[in-house]
Amino acid sequence: MESVITVVLVVVNLLGFFMMGIDKRRAVKRSWRISEKWLWTVACFFGAIGATVGMYVFNHKTRHVSFRFGFPFLAMLQLLLVLNYL
Repeated sequence: MESVITVVLVVVNLLGFFMMGIDKRRAVKRSWRISEKWLWTVACFFGAIGATVGMYVFNHKTRHVSFRFGFPFLAMLQLLLVLNYL
């Protein structure tokens, strides 16, 4: 069961990471964007670590206070929950 949870966490965090990169690329090209609601949804479903890393790697949404502080806070909370579970 733990291996399934690990795989799901890795996939969701990769999704969060790549969503930040895709949205950044679309922002530069002034193309259709991924809504902030979807970015937060993935982050809330245990993808906050990947989304936070993606935010800083791609330098995307770093001026938004809710992202700059919310994503790292959510990532720490999720990390504590996962470590407590394992």
